[in-house]
Amino acid sequence: MNMVEAERRLLANALMDISNERFVLLSESCIPLFNFSTVYDYLINSTKSFVESYDLPGPVGRGRYSTMMSPLITLEQWRKGSQWFEVDRFLAIEVITDQTYYPVFWQYCKNDCYGDEHYLPTFVDMNFPTRNAYKTLTYVDWSKGGPHPNRFRREEVTEEFLKKLRTSSQCYYNERIVNVCHLFARKFSPNSLDKLLRFAPI
Repeated sequence: MNMVEAERRLLANALMDISNERFVLLSESCIPLFNFSTVYDYLINSTKSFVESYDLPGPVGRGRYSTMMSPLITLEQWRKGSQWFEVDRFLAIEVITDQTYYPVFWQYCKNDCYGDEHYLPTFVDMNFPTRNAYKTLTYVDWSKGGPHPNRFRREEVTEEFLKKLRTSSQCYYNERIVNVCHLFARKFSPNSLDKLLRFAPI
């Protein structure tokens, strides 16, 4: 939950600038898949926020739930999702002012419970489901299994690979089907930077 506390502090500081309307959490290993104007237009024109949230049976989903959270949060309401989110100003304010659910998570989401994967997905699904697109805008490759996603190294970064990340899937955006589903991607190793900069102008 220390991670969630840090996220709330970041949002609170960003909200102090009244001109900020959209808030994106990225890691140091994330890259943008499009130029700034494309990312900006996609976010500012979206009618939804992007918080991945789903019900996952098993030990890394429902298995992390504590019965001590009941009756405020039940097992059926427990959700999991990526910590990499994009929210609008309304939802950002709701997150930093939450004095109902956050204290319960702070007290009972410990040890094998990872708050950054459960607090926001559960909070948003319970309170603001119609404002959420239920997906993250950050592509992550979990195909190799394990507790951490695949890290892309220099030799994997090609023009074809980046094109695939940009347009190889379909999803809903403002109630219509589009082929731009991810604006960012992770995890990229530091030694891939030179190739990424070489491909960026293309």
